Amino acid sequence: MNTKNVLMANRLFIMLFAFAITFTSCNSDDDSTSQNYVPSSTAFNSIRQAALEDMTQTFQIDGASGMTTLTSANGVEIDINANCLTLNGNAVTGQIDIEYVEVFDGGQMLVTDKTTMGKLPNGDMAMIISGGEFYINATKNGQQLDLGCTMNLRIPANLTAPDNDMVLWNGTVDNEGNLDWEEEVNTVGQGGVFLEQGAGGGQTYFAFFNSFGWTNVDKFYNYVGLKTQILAAVPSGYNFQNSAIYLHYDGEGNALAKLDTYDANTGLFSEHYGQIPVGLACHIIFATEENGQWRYAIKPVTISENAVYTFTIAETTVGSEAQLIAAINALP
Repeated sequence: MNTKNVLMANRLFIMLFAFAITFTSCNSDDDSTSQNYVPSSTAFNSIRQAALEDMTQTFQIDGASGMTTLTSANGVEIDINANCLTLNGNAVTGQIDIEYVEVFDGGQMLVTDKTTMGKLPNGDMAMIISGGEFYINATKNGQQLDLGCTMNLRIPANLTAPDNDMVLWNGTVDNEGNLDWEEEVNTVGQGGVFLEQGAGGGQTYFAFFNSFGWTNVDKFYNYVGLKTQILAAVPSGYNFQNSAIYLHYDGEGNALAKLDTYDANTGLFSEHYGQIPVGLACHIIFATEENGQWRYAIKPVTISENAVYTFTIAETTVGSEAQLIAAINALP
């Protein structure tokens, strides 16, 4: 082979080698691609907000309409008296906008970050079992209205499960963005919640409350055995601002716990109260954002004392909001 042919052969080999490297890089597994993408806190919050907006229902009532009953997509009836609504102490006339959200299952709780963690008398947080989470607000031309009397919700109990031990909780968002629930103690009128036979023969929760915002029909998860603290490690680059760790208790109905603290020094998530039952069969869930979608991993575990559960990118999958909700709701 002459010199010219040798040079051409070498050049062709180099080109083919370079092409092979490029092709391999473009078709590498999802793991290497994801290592180059770490979501911002803004991106993660955006998909949560989008999920909340997807579940938000809106109604309009007239300021002169008096007692009005609104019916939600799931058949919850909301009784609200327009005569009790005021703006800066004055009665409201014309159209009033009502914003309403209802959350009944673990999948919806996860994508909206509206978990079920209730405050114990000593201030610790523990799992509560939900009969429904509700957000109600009223505005006039974008201005916040005040409520001067009690509202009423009639909640079909078959949306969760009938339970006479349910009580009413108020939700507040803490400085870390966690929605924490505290049992209602300052009720007005009939205040609280009770279970009765509904007009159609099924059982219905009747809930009475006198403020806008988040309200929950819940009870504490009852477990008398040994409890522990658990930790969770997430992939490099992920933290409390751009990811979250949740805990699904298998067989315990509509509830979702959250590991609500993060240690930047160790890179570990924790619930830090030591309230997780030892021996509990559950699923621990890592969730984050990836280019407008959800990246998540769902891992079955049986809780052992002081366990540390580790997630890798290779364990995760990318899917839509609907796919993640369906995956969580399919858990036992």
